[in-house]
Amino acid sequence: MDQGIWAIWYDISVNDKADYLDWFHQVHIPEKLSRPGYGWAAHYELGHGGRGRGYLALFGGATTHTFLNPSPGQLALRQSAETKKFIAMRQHAAACILAEEVRVDGPDAARRGPGPTTAPVVQIGNYNAPTPAIEDDLGGWYAQQRLPLLMKLPGCVGARKMLASVGLYKHAILHEFTSLALREQHFAPHEAERDDPQTWMGRVVPQLDHAPYSPAVGCRIWPAV
Repeated sequence: MDQGIWAIWYDISVNDKADYLDWFHQVHIPEKLSRPGYGWAAHYELGHGGRGRGYLALFGGATTHTFLNPSPGQLALRQSAETKKFIAMRQHAAACILAEEVRVDGPDAARRGPGPTTAPVVQIGNYNAPTPAIEDDLGGWYAQQRLPLLMKLPGCVGARKMLASVGLYKHAILHEFTSLALREQHFAPHEAERDDPQTWMGRVVPQLDHAPYSPAVGCRIWPAV
C-alpha cells in the first residue's frame, strides 16, 4: 500500500530542459525506485490550470518513513557530482512529504497505472487553514461533499486527502483524472462554486492559505501516457 507521497515542485529553464528531463527520467527516477519502500514515480508538466507552473514529481512509498530513512536532507549530503549538477538546475523548488489521510476511488479507478502510479492528469492543492474552526469546516466539506462527489464523477480516477509530515503547508489534496478534457467537462463546473459564498465550498475554500504553486494541474510526461 502506498500511503506516503514525496511531492516536489520546481521549474527548469528552457536551456536546461532537454538535458534535465533526460537525466531525471533515465537516471534519477530509476535510482529512486531502487530504494526500499519506493513503489512508483510520476512526473508531470504543470501549467494546465491553477497557479502552478513548471513540473511536479511524485514518488509513492509504503509510508512517509520511506522518505525519511534516509531523509531528503541526508540524501542531499550523499549526492553524486552528477546529481548535484542537475538538482542545481531546479528553480523555485518546494517539496513536502505527505501522509495519506483518506483515499477514494472514482468511476475510472481501473485506469490508474501502470500499477499504482497516479493518473495521466492530476490536480494538486497544498495549503494551510488559518484556524481550527476553519479546519473543522474544511474536513466536514471533504467528508460530506467533495470526496463523495469525486467517487461518482465521470473521468475521475480517485482522490487522496493528505497531511504533511514535512513541509510548510499542512494540507494537501490530490485529484486524479483520465484526461484534461474530462476534468474540464465534469470537474471544472464544480470548482466554480468557490466563487459562490452561498455554497459550502465558497464558504471554506477562500479562507485557505495556498502555497505559491497551488493549486496546479499537470499532465503526466513519465511514465508516458
